[in-house]
Amino acid sequence: MTTLWKNDSELFSIARTELFTALVGDVLDKMGYLHQFLPPHIKPLRNDMVVIGRAMPVLEADVFAERRFEDSQSAMADNPIVDVMRKPFGIMFEALDQLQPGEVYICSGSSPRYALWGGLMSTRAIAIGAAGAVVDGFSRDTNEILRLGFPTFSQGTYAQDQGPRGKVIDYRVPIEFGGITVRPGDIVFGDLDGVIIVPKEAEEDAFAGAIEKARGEKQVKQALEQGMSTVDAFAKYGIM
Repeated sequence: MTTLWKNDSELFSIARTELFTALVGDVLDKMGYLHQFLPPHIKPLRNDMVVIGRAMPVLEADVFAERRFEDSQSAMADNPIVDVMRKPFGIMFEALDQLQPGEVYICSGSSPRYALWGGLMSTRAIAIGAAGAVVDGFSRDTNEILRLGFPTFSQGTYAQDQGPRGKVIDYRVPIEFGGITVRPGDIVFGDLDGVIIVPKEAEEDAFAGAIEKARGEKQVKQALEQGMSTVDAFAKYGIM
C-alpha cells in the first residue's frame, strides 16, 4: 500500500494539484495499459475544468418512437425492459439519484443525436457531491452548467433533448465508451487534454508512478531553464 495517500480524497487532491492526464497516461503505457484514453473529441465545457472520481457507468439507448405498452397479454408483457421503456428518460432519474459523493456519471451507448447531460442534472449532482459528468454525446444548458462550475465533459453542446430520443436502461454496470471498457469503481481523470480511465487494479501503481514523474519533471524543467541540454537532462533524469 502506498504511503503517498490514505484515501480517495487525498489521492484526488494530489491529482488536481500536481498531475495531469498525460502523466498518468504515460505511466499506464509503461504498465502495458495502452488503450485507456477516451476518444479525443470528449472535451470539457471550459478549459480549466478537471474531473476525477470513481466511475458510475450509465448505459443509454436510442428510441425512435414512444411505444404504448397497454396490452398486458402481449408477448412483451413479461419483458423487464418494458417497465424501463414506459418511463420518461428510462431510469435516468434513478441513476442520477444513486450517484455517491466523489463519483462521476459516465454515460455511453447512444448515438450522438441529443444531449445526455444538462443543467438540472448538474444541480442534482452537485447536491449529492458528485465529482463530474462524462458523456459520449452532447451536453446542453451550457451557460447554467458553466455558472454552476460543474465539471462536464462531452462531444460538445447541442440543445436537442434526450426525452423522446433516448433512455437510460441500466447503471452501475460495465460499459464501453469509445472502445474503452469502463467498470464501476474505475477512476475517471479528465482535463483539457483528454479523459483517461484508470482500472481499479492498476490505480495504485499508475498514480504513484505519475506523482514520481511529475515531481521529477520539475527537476528537469529547472535544469533546462538553467541551460542544461535535453540530451544531458534525459541522461541524468531519464524523463522528458
